[in-house]
Amino acid sequence: MISFTDRVAIVTGAGNGLGRQHALALAARGAKLVINDLGGARDGTGGSSAAAEAVVAEIRAAGGEAIANGASVTDAPAVEAMVKQAVEQWGRVDILVNNAGVLRDKTFAKMTLDDFRFVVDVHLMGAVNCTKAVWELMRRQNYGRIVMTTSSTGLYGNFGQSNYGAAKLALVGLMQTLGLEGAKNNIRVNALAPTAATRMTEDILAPEQLQQLHPELVSQGLLVLVSDDAPTRTILCAGAGAFEVAHITMTRGIVAGDADELAARFAEVTARDGEIVPEQGPQQASFELEKLKRKLAERS
Repeated sequence: MISFTDRVAIVTGAGNGLGRQHALALAARGAKLVINDLGGARDGTGGSSAAAEAVVAEIRAAGGEAIANGASVTDAPAVEAMVKQAVEQWGRVDILVNNAGVLRDKTFAKMTLDDFRFVVDVHLMGAVNCTKAVWELMRRQNYGRIVMTTSSTGLYGNFGQSNYGAAKLALVGLMQTLGLEGAKNNIRVNALAPTAATRMTEDILAPEQLQQLHPELVSQGLLVLVSDDAPTRTILCAGAGAFEVAHITMTRGIVAGDADELAARFAEVTARDGEIVPEQGPQQASFELEKLKRKLAERS
């Protein structure tokens, strides 16, 4: 049984939707929670402490421990104060769930740079701010579990969500590198790509789909990603009780002498048989140089 007894978790955007379900699921298994939520609308406007306070009351009514925090994840000093609040209350932070997000959907042609920048700032820099605020603490205690909330839009694209998709795929890159850097201090970093019926998806998915996509089902995957035996550098897709793992792969490819040969043989480049998942970025160069070496050996 997965247990979070004596673990302290911060969940951002925990006043509604997935964040709320993540927090409730963690609390039900013994975690002490910081419920962070600015309380704004889906597009990031406005703010209220009511949603976070309601989740805290729900956890306390069930016998758990929780405190509310209304910091915007885009405000680095406020985020640092939130982490200090958790440490003053419970002495440590073991788990960070970067869940806070906003939507400002439009086609790229109609989107303003301000709307693009704001969505990236909340999703990407918000996760950076929160992660930076707990990173040294987790290094010192030789324990940390961090989850980035990515999206199928970031992994595969979605019409009208260029800002959101750019931010969500950037979080995968952040996860990959932090997973490498945190390994020696038992900090495991993963990404969750959820499909759930929340206010973020209410006008994106069809009503019959939303009826099957209960947020609490996604949270079961979250529990695994922040458990003591969690994987690291894993992109877990979750929705409707189904779970998959996404990978960023490389095809076997070819060595081509020039653009004309590359164009003529492009089908070989894109062929997916025998594709690989590099352990880390420099492996691409090693793979390419090894392929060139074999090519040269064949010519000699």
